[in-house]
Amino acid sequence: MKVKITARKFKARDALKDYIKGELEVLSKFNDDILDVEVILSYQNSKDSVKIAEIILKVPGQTLTMVEESEEFEISVKAAVNKLSRQLQKIKEKKSKR
Repeated sequence: MKVKITARKFKARDALKDYIKGELEVLSKFNDDILDVEVILSYQNSKDSVKIAEIILKVPGQTLTMVEESEEFEISVKAAVNKLSRQLQKIKEKKSKR
């Protein structure tokens, strides 16, 4: 699984990148065929400073996209990974039924 992390309007710290890679490793237990993952981090420059994490995951035949917003990047990434893991479980169940 190839992971690409892009930070828009700021430079992501190494600790954040390591956290994201660790969270994405969880997805490999749901599907071994993950080709690559792209994570785009950005924030809205409003008074609340909403952090946005967009994860684009490519598996053979499909591209799954998840966007989450919260007050911290870690929370946004964790929520997006949880939703993607549920989607990957559904894909795995459909394949096993065939």
